[in-house]
Amino acid sequence: MPGRPQITTAKTDYQMKSKTEVTPAPKNSNRERVRQIIRQLKRAYPDAKCSLNHSNAFELLVATILSAQCTDERVNIVTADLFRKYRQPEDYLKVPERELQHDIRTTGFFRNKTKSIRGTAKALSEEYGGKVPQTMDELLRLPGVARKTANVVMGNAFGIASGVVVDTHVTRLSRRLGLTTEKDAVKIERDLVELVPKKDWVVFSHLLIYHGRKICKARNPLCAECVVEKYCPSSTLKTGVVPS
Repeated sequence: MPGRPQITTAKTDYQMKSKTEVTPAPKNSNRERVRQIIRQLKRAYPDAKCSLNHSNAFELLVATILSAQCTDERVNIVTADLFRKYRQPEDYLKVPERELQHDIRTTGFFRNKTKSIRGTAKALSEEYGGKVPQTMDELLRLPGVARKTANVVMGNAFGIASGVVVDTHVTRLSRRLGLTTEKDAVKIERDLVELVPKKDWVVFSHLLIYHGRKICKARNPLCAECVVEKYCPSSTLKTGVVPS
């Protein structure tokens, strides 16, 4: 009709977004924010390090395999006796499978873990002279070893920054801090290595693990006590909602 204002149904990008959707910050902005987060966490946890007890690369490899779906505290209790009984890869092959299963039973999934440990011990004995290899490709060929385990060994046994270890704490905190929206560990790691300076790849996971255990807990995060609260878009002090 002449003279009648035209009505448009087009919506802006902003209007099309869900109310709960958060627009990611530019990478450069996130990189600087990550540097500030790391700086604060280093001050809060100056002794942050791998919490799995070990005296060499092979022990760390075994301990990390055992840590799947198990707390580090429980693994350390089990390995206190295990590492006195089994010192070399060959030792894990000499005993009956059921005996090893019994020795690691309390870590859970002990049958699968036994197969992984024995398979890895066999590969190390036959292909690497009993030594743990120092490359990602070689580690990933060992039974029961995925990127998390390989990154733990590379970073903490050999001091090689091959990537960022992604466990449940790192997953939870990196999502809450808005550093990733992914749920898959490999994709989360891919996002983190883009934001975290390489020199901090190894310590970054330790810092998040320490902070996740003490402050940024799964059910009741202590946002009022958090040293990086001002950098966190999920803080209950900002949103009034407990983050998932």
